[in-house]
Amino acid sequence: MNYKGYLIDLDGTLYNGTELIETAKAFVGKLTARNIPYVFLTNNATKSQDEAVQKILDMGVETSLENVYTSSMATAAYIKQHHQGESAYVIGTPSLKKILQDAGIKLTKENADIVIMGLDLDVNYDKLSRAALLIAGGATFIATNPDKRFPTENGIVPGNGAIQQVIIETTGVQPITIGKPSGFILDGALKQLGLNKNEVALIGDNYDTDILTGINAGVDTIHVDTGVSRTEDVLKKDITPTHTIKNLSEWSI
Repeated sequence: MNYKGYLIDLDGTLYNGTELIETAKAFVGKLTARNIPYVFLTNNATKSQDEAVQKILDMGVETSLENVYTSSMATAAYIKQHHQGESAYVIGTPSLKKILQDAGIKLTKENADIVIMGLDLDVNYDKLSRAALLIAGGATFIATNPDKRFPTENGIVPGNGAIQQVIIETTGVQPITIGKPSGFILDGALKQLGLNKNEVALIGDNYDTDILTGINAGVDTIHVDTGVSRTEDVLKKDITPTHTIKNLSEWSI
């Protein structure tokens, strides 16, 4: 089936950590050559849009800012719509914090209106305890993404969703999730792509985030067996992807 455009995951789909998936690189090259629009849609909130693009460029894949939409960008957009002018305690990278500050959020460790949690490679007991206490005190709990597993060049490691479980178990509060499979991040990506959901396909490796995003929203999905979710497990699900392939060399455009 021919689609007018594509939403393409990054971690586990274009690369695993520092290892580029060559079949995905070739696929993106074909899209560029044929002027088929695409947006890299990633739940990774550790990098800014500029940093995400630079990583892709450093791997030898030609792309630009308009081709990347991240969960940190979606979180900033959500904050602007629903929590403008409020203060937030943020667990996450300096890049995430800067994006949120640029969106008008005041960062604080005391009496925060919101607790925002993204993947923080320096997370510790003090940060988690502070977040739990703030949420117990009434702060709104927002998560950039729910990914429990994160693919790297060395294998699967804990993702933001796994670490969030500490806060969830402690407070009994489920976060408002912005990243995939939320429809909020999908709407932002489609707007950036400039196409309607019935005109595109969403490509990804993770059933619980990438594929469920499409299933929940009525967007066709293409599962690639290059990252988190193995094909044999995906095909056992009650609702399977629209298409399932080993890698993107098998997809014709």
